[in-house]
Amino acid sequence: MPTAPTTASGAPSSTGRRGRPGYDQQTVLNVAVEVFNRHGYDATSMGILAENLGISKSAIYHHVPSKEDLLSLALEQALGGLESVWEAPESQSGRAEERLEFVVRSTVRVLTERLPFVTLLLRLRGNTETERAALQRRRSFDRKVAELIGEARAEGTIRTDIDPRTASRLLFGTINSIVEWYRPGGSLTPAKLADDVVAVLFDGLHTRS
Repeated sequence: MPTAPTTASGAPSSTGRRGRPGYDQQTVLNVAVEVFNRHGYDATSMGILAENLGISKSAIYHHVPSKEDLLSLALEQALGGLESVWEAPESQSGRAEERLEFVVRSTVRVLTERLPFVTLLLRLRGNTETERAALQRRRSFDRKVAELIGEARAEGTIRTDIDPRTASRLLFGTINSIVEWYRPGGSLTPAKLADDVVAVLFDGLHTRS
């Protein structure tokens, strides 16, 4: 699957394959993702993309061969960020509870840094080969988190009276819901959001005695 250019930190860069002056591949991709999220991928034509970019359809083809290639590039931004969480040493060693907390914090960070791209990922329907491949990678990520929850239960560091499948679904549901209401640049910073998510998921809403 092709990847969009990124900086050393993994964030999208401003450089890329150039076509018409004033546009680069990343600019086209950013606008495309916004339009996909607004109208839905299936309902978005290259004509709609061209209208939102203010360029002709032929100018878009200077940057990408097709609409599905744009989708592939966008999904790589989301999936590449999520999968990189498992490459960090903090997710590979230590107590399972600590590794789980790190994964939760890192997932929230990726989501806030790449919000439009993760939003697109979470709204996929699996109608194309590209979508189905992306959903398979997402399920693989989910399985790893579920396994980590199981490890934490086994070591006795998280509750065992809650069904692990329920715990996993509630965890994913909480994190995934962020794309529907979080707005970057507000009073709630990504770091505070991560702190709040971890506090609710691991400690609940009861005050400590």
